[in-house]
Amino acid sequence: MSRSKDPKTTIVGAGIVGICTALALVKEGVEVRLIDRDEPGQGASYGNAGVISPWSVVPQSVPGAWRNIPGWLLKEDGPLFIRPSYFPRLFPWTWTFLKQGKIRRVREVSDAMETLNQNNIALYRKLLAGTGFEGLIKDSYYVHAFRNPDAADIDAIDYALKREKGATIERIDGAELRQLEPALSLDFKTAIVTKGQARSLEPGKIGQVLFQKFTALGGEFLHADVTQIKPDESGEWTVETSEGVYKAPKIVLAAGAWSGMLLAPLGVKVPLEAERGYHVEFPDAGVRLNNSVMDMDLKCVASSMNAGLRIAGTAEFAGLDAPPNQKRIDMLMSCAKRIMPDIKLEGVKSWSGVRPSSPDSLPFLGEVPSYKGLFAAFGHSHYGLMMAPKTGEVVTDMLLNRPVNADYSPFQVNRFTT
Repeated sequence: MSRSKDPKTTIVGAGIVGICTALALVKEGVEVRLIDRDEPGQGASYGNAGVISPWSVVPQSVPGAWRNIPGWLLKEDGPLFIRPSYFPRLFPWTWTFLKQGKIRRVREVSDAMETLNQNNIALYRKLLAGTGFEGLIKDSYYVHAFRNPDAADIDAIDYALKREKGATIERIDGAELRQLEPALSLDFKTAIVTKGQARSLEPGKIGQVLFQKFTALGGEFLHADVTQIKPDESGEWTVETSEGVYKAPKIVLAAGAWSGMLLAPLGVKVPLEAERGYHVEFPDAGVRLNNSVMDMDLKCVASSMNAGLRIAGTAEFAGLDAPPNQKRIDMLMSCAKRIMPDIKLEGVKSWSGVRPSSPDSLPFLGEVPSYKGLFAAFGHSHYGLMMAPKTGEVVTDMLLNRPVNADYSPFQVNRFTT
């Protein structure tokens, strides 16, 4: 049977995207029920490297990216792993991914990414204002560190796209790099530095703080597993959960990598893959970084946070329910030592979680075709933490049927099927 205080707009998924959307809606006076089987704010964005960049405008698939894939797969410490038995299932998604790497398409995706990222630092500071946790966001550079100076091409497509959007980027040599980040290995000979960024000192805490702000404004949270969503005869939605059945006039699906499973019974298919990521964290590392640093050979990112020094990275495709792969964790341990030789490895903590990844690096946003009142807010891939505040605003405008001043067609749910 349905439970108390129905109907309420219901958001399925209390990761950072769901929380930011819930907060944006409740500020507009909308009654909101947020549902998740896990603790709020502790999903995929909890475990990332904490980078918050207005200049994150480079999709995963770029011209020539396919050339790197065989080498990455063959290397024991490569940044990409695909479970052999999963190859056949992954192939259609991979083929679509590779087709996104044409320069014209890359520029279209880059423009769309800018729409969600361009004000992300300011938006987070606005959301955190008055909470007492404003210090969770810290101004930072993003340092791409290279062992081979010849590989540091500041005119490459990824840096060119960022500069076109207004980023300040410069190349520095080993001596300047040592001044900027003394803890880095002497093996790094040069770096390309993107300025005007920020980083989170505790990504999971941001989710917790904003969730508490949501409930303080009257939002409701239900700790339950959503098993099915379906329209009913009255034009409302039925939400079946482990704690009972609920009614809602409108639903926002923000369940991350699990969103596709909830859409499938409705006949809605989206190319969404569960891309597992990992991090290791060293509470007493003995070294600190002043900025976020990416090892451009190993494709892992290091950042000092409140709980210690975190190394995050790797992309693993093995299915939604695959167990964590210890070899990926071992790889990050090795990466930590190669980035900072003096790091202390004692007391390490590890984490893994799944990102909801689309082939074009863009999320699925907006009302689901043929299903009035069902709105998508998932598929943010590596960019969930960065895109969450603007996503919340965009979905709120769509749900309230307000005019928007940007083109959101690149995020349409059916963009791969029309």
